Amino acid sequence: MEKEEHALVLDYLPYGYPLDKKMMPLAQAIGIKNFTLLQLIPRRGVKLEIGEEVYIGEGKRDKIYYIQGKLLENKLTETTKRELQMFIEKQINESGEKFVEFFNVAEAINTRLHQFELLPGFGKKHTEAILEERKKKPFESFEDLKDRVANLPDPRKAIERRMVEEITGREKYHLFLGK
Repeated sequence: MEKEEHALVLDYLPYGYPLDKKMMPLAQAIGIKNFTLLQLIPRRGVKLEIGEEVYIGEGKRDKIYYIQGKLLENKLTETTKRELQMFIEKQINESGEKFVEFFNVAEAINTRLHQFELLPGFGKKHTEAILEERKKKPFESFEDLKDRVANLPDPRKAIERRMVEEITGREKYHLFLGK
């Protein structure tokens, strides 16, 4: 997996974590390429903004002193969780065709489990219905998918929830992140 070059600041804590002894500024961020949650230490005197894109690659970094490491799920602030949700929503909206394509090409993981069943709210009946419909003709949009498959949970929301689970490391199988 390639290293992250840029990250999006999800939250900036100018005095560090409230319950930590260290009063060191830090930022909670997500890598833009691989969606890696990171904890960044800004340079002295630098104030970061939520939603700001910062360079974290090799060489001279103007705003980030160093990458402290991966950001663990139990350290996510409420602001980070909310911003992460909005970041993922934006990714799905901008690359909708890539996610619709998932419904056209997803395969069984083993004899008893299909990739669709890893999406929150999707079960065996949804899986069978999706497979039947895609045999007739590939899905063209999320709306097409919803129209052709009865009682289907919102595919955008299901993908969003699944991506949060994958990003925060709660999942064994990855559907959308190449970890």
